[in-house]
Amino acid sequence: MVERRKQRRRFGAVRQLLSGRWQARYRTPDGRMVAAPTTFPTKTDADRYLAKVEADQLRGEWTNPRLGQTTFAEWAERWQASTVDLRANTKASYATTLRRDLKPTFDAYPLASIDPLAVRAWLASQEASGVGPSTRAKAHRLLSRILALAVEARYISANPCTVRRAASDQSPEMCVATVEQVGTIARCIPHRYKALVLLAASSGLRWGELVGLRRKRVDLARGVLVVAEQLLEVNGAFSFGPAKSRAGHRTVTLPAAVVTVLAEHLRRYVPTRPDALVFVGERGAMLRRSNFNRRVWTPTVRAAGVPASGSTTFAIPPARSRRWRGRRCERSWLGWGIPPRPPRCATSTSWPSGTRPSPRR
Repeated sequence: MVERRKQRRRFGAVRQLLSGRWQARYRTPDGRMVAAPTTFPTKTDADRYLAKVEADQLRGEWTNPRLGQTTFAEWAERWQASTVDLRANTKASYATTLRRDLKPTFDAYPLASIDPLAVRAWLASQEASGVGPSTRAKAHRLLSRILALAVEARYISANPCTVRRAASDQSPEMCVATVEQVGTIARCIPHRYKALVLLAASSGLRWGELVGLRRKRVDLARGVLVVAEQLLEVNGAFSFGPAKSRAGHRTVTLPAAVVTVLAEHLRRYVPTRPDALVFVGERGAMLRRSNFNRRVWTPTVRAAGVPASGSTTFAIPPARSRRWRGRRCERSWLGWGIPPRPPRCATSTSWPSGTRPSPRR
């Protein structure tokens, strides 16, 4: 009787330990021999594990299970240190979201233990705690971004942030001021801020672009201004930064009426030096958004007869061109809690009958 020769294993090795359980060992793509992170009750289970590891390596999907034991706290710190090309206020926003919404739940989690069920449970706890949908969506997007880098670095095999629509903001519908309301607010606001209101309505500039606008960027003769930088406020400190994107660096054409008001504003309130800010407070200090909202904007809105509302946002429509009417009105700085009149969605380019601003002549 011919003794059958024992077939040599093609990938990895298994052995039985003194405990009776089986250990699987294999070579990583860089040639190191490593053991599976756990032992197996049977030899068949160990063989199946090795077959899966081999298949993952052949497909290029293998991840080192020991790297997956890195905690979320450690990985988030490394992610923060490796982010580039972010504005200071964006970094501050990420840090706040991490500290307030992500770290209390996931800090002690190994990356490999954060699965879709854990993400769903976290979202449910956020909702039960009264966290708003926009805040939850923002936190989910940041979690997905952090874990996407872990997938790219082969610490985990897949991103567990797969909950449908979890990253979508469910903000209340934003409605847009009528031309009449813009005029009423401009008449009621203190005179030194009248040009600010009309410029926001006609150009669609963001708050940081408005309060960071310098005299040298305004060309009254041509009726244009250049958006080249913005004023950032991070943790109470001011700093100047570039426009939000390459497309954000732009030249904006102004209506003749706004040019007239802006010319008077420059003559009365702005020093003649080129770097002087166009819009500052009564004492010459930079405008802080929270203070302006509390001391100027809210009292003016009430005086204009448009009562404030905490549940509905409101934006002044930039009437400069069709391009800006649809894309930018929801980002206009005047989105601070005025009830809708008329009911127009800020993300739409259509206006209700009789309410569309007349084109500039």
